[in-house]
Amino acid sequence: MKINELLQVYTIGYGVEDVKTVINHDFKINVSNVVMTGKQGEVINMPRWIAQTLESETHAEIQEQDMGIELTQSISKENFQGEELSHLEPDFYIKVKGYMARQSEKERDKLESLLNTLIRKRLGKLIPRANSMELTADLAKKLSIEERSLYNVIHKHSTEFLEQIFGDNK
Repeated sequence: MKINELLQVYTIGYGVEDVKTVINHDFKINVSNVVMTGKQGEVINMPRWIAQTLESETHAEIQEQDMGIELTQSISKENFQGEELSHLEPDFYIKVKGYMARQSEKERDKLESLLNTLIRKRLGKLIPRANSMELTADLAKKLSIEERSLYNVIHKHSTEFLEQIFGDNK
């Protein structure tokens, strides 16, 4: 499976996972004889894509982990690990992007700054490894889906570069 296809699968998975949603006011929706109702103040677990649609129309509010806290914790873990990469969930960046899309411009700017800090730290560890060795199963478990793809691309191009310089001697 190609990275773009795998990324799509993870993105779809993110969209269909259940999320706690607080209902802002009573509503009843009927789509193709599938009826969904909500009462003001009620907390309902529902697929994220439905919750996002309701939230965009101010019918509901999604309750989820603040990704600013997640990003700050991830940066701290990355600093603590020294030269080793800390663990990120495969869909970490998908979750961050989804969360950021729902925030105010000011909050997005703050989150983007944290995200850039994390990415720079991780790239500083990932690129030297990708230049020198193939992706191991242990390392793959620590990387997001996007980072795995980047790792493989860097390794492939680094290997091709060395072959151009040294030929079969390397």
